[in-house]
Amino acid sequence: MGFFPIFHLCNMNLVVDIGNTRIKYAVFENRTMVFDELSTSDLFLSMVKELFERFPKIDHAILSSVGSLENKQRDILSLFCRVHVLSHQSKVPFKNSYATPHTLGMDRVALATAAFYKNHRQNTLVIDSGTCITYDLINDSGEYVGGAISPGIGMRYRAMNNQTAALPLLEPSEILDFIGNTTESSMHSGVINGVTQEIDGVIDQYRSRYKDLTVILTGGDFHFFAKRLKNTIFANSKFLLEGLNYLLEYNKR
Repeated sequence: MGFFPIFHLCNMNLVVDIGNTRIKYAVFENRTMVFDELSTSDLFLSMVKELFERFPKIDHAILSSVGSLENKQRDILSLFCRVHVLSHQSKVPFKNSYATPHTLGMDRVALATAAFYKNHRQNTLVIDSGTCITYDLINDSGEYVGGAISPGIGMRYRAMNNQTAALPLLEPSEILDFIGNTTESSMHSGVINGVTQEIDGVIDQYRSRYKDLTVILTGGDFHFFAKRLKNTIFANSKFLLEGLNYLLEYNKR
């Protein structure tokens, strides 16, 4: 623990992240991402074929899923290259102090790994705004401490629609003012402004305990909050993919 993996020259990695609604693909040449794309699950085979035709130097892949992984996806990838399926048995470069490490999501493991390498030996809070909003802290000793899980913005919109008789189901939208003057604008304010205040409040809590804290915001919905937060943050939409590439290199040995 605490040392960096060796990146081989001309090595190309394929990262596949299977999320709740979409699959993300990224190709890395050493530490540089040279391609990234999204697809639905039904296009997995065609996407994989296209990637190996375009990048024939790919020799390793990592497969990560937030839910149950279908064997056929692993088997398809195995036809083209060596595959590492990310699991709780995978090696990680940081000290994991989570009380129930077997329940820690693979997405959070990847984010913690990216924080460990890209902001080495510094207090780092990673906020991932996706289906859920997750908060994950790596401290300046290289230790994963834990964090929090909160409903994402899509989940909040659906909850208002599902749990009431009259409120409509809305798509996320930017807000012009925190005071809504229609039912729809009030709902948008409640979600977008509410989550912004939540994130700022959580950052303040962490900063009261951890000095010199770096905050990294990522995830599919990060653009709704990046410019609204009063706290200074670094936005990186590819942070999870970068973490998966680090994990693949770390587990090659």
